[in-house]
Amino acid sequence: MKKLKLAKWQWKRDPRNPILPPVEGSAYDSGRCMNPFVVRIGDQYRLYYSGTGSGMHRICLATMSVSDPGKITRHGPVLEIGEKGRFDCNWCVLPMVYKFGDKWHLYYSGNDGTPRGLQAFWGTGLALSSDGLRFERYSKDPIMTGDQTREFPQNKGIANGGTILTDVQPDGSVRYRLYYTLAIGTKNKDKKIDQEKHCAVAHSSDGIHWTEHRVILSPRADVTTDDIAVAAPFVWRDGDVYRMLYSGIGTRWGFYSISEAVSADGYEWYRGEGDENLSLAPNPDNEWEREMVEYAAVIREGDTLRLFYCGNRYGGTGIGTAVAPLHSQSCG
Repeated sequence: MKKLKLAKWQWKRDPRNPILPPVEGSAYDSGRCMNPFVVRIGDQYRLYYSGTGSGMHRICLATMSVSDPGKITRHGPVLEIGEKGRFDCNWCVLPMVYKFGDKWHLYYSGNDGTPRGLQAFWGTGLALSSDGLRFERYSKDPIMTGDQTREFPQNKGIANGGTILTDVQPDGSVRYRLYYTLAIGTKNKDKKIDQEKHCAVAHSSDGIHWTEHRVILSPRADVTTDDIAVAAPFVWRDGDVYRMLYSGIGTRWGFYSISEAVSADGYEWYRGEGDENLSLAPNPDNEWEREMVEYAAVIREGDTLRLFYCGNRYGGTGIGTAVAPLHSQSCG
């Protein structure tokens, strides 16, 4: 068996960071710009993100040139909050976008506004679009809930922040994998209880009905960057291996940092020894990200990888970007 190696990306932060900060007075992103997810269309990036304005969290869109990601045009919300009493009536966050045939699917996490901490995020919603610019809900109800894994059958909390990969079966049919977050935490003064999260995967043949849920990554009690939570698993294929960037909460900082993992099959993951897999840490020299960095989204640019991520207060200071040399075969 081939020995798995961590990539140990050497990220170079953009000096213009945060490239997408909150805008004072904005009706949709004055409070936060968080949870980036990027799609390339020709020579343009579409950056889907969660914007906070007027006390609500909506799914928003910004666009930028691939050649100059620092110049951004904001387009406002592409999906508003749900109806009163629904799972997403308070927040719509953590967008993940994937095109199935001629339809764009937007997966997102809902919050119902009840004072239950992470358990208030109890559904993944789906919205559809023909152009990827304006979305309509597939259903008023969630398509996934947090009680579908064998490991945590009584849990309710669930969040996105992941990716979808395509698997072609021997008979030519297509099967999809969706990587996501199980939000296990329950309200407690102890952060290890309050913020507990695990990474999981589910499977589908149509992008709507997801089954075979299983946990693939959990906190490590002996590693101070990962001993509270692991979340937001962004996974891609790199030649004959799978790579992941994920957000870990640990007692080292008490907040998020970004770490990596590698896998031969996308299910069993290698993280190295101790915290050697730490990929991007909070930067004490940059005020906007000195407390935390989190919610990684990666896309290939020629011979480099481009990373989008959030800063302090879960995007309260905005979204930044960084690049690293691509020293493996592929990213897709």
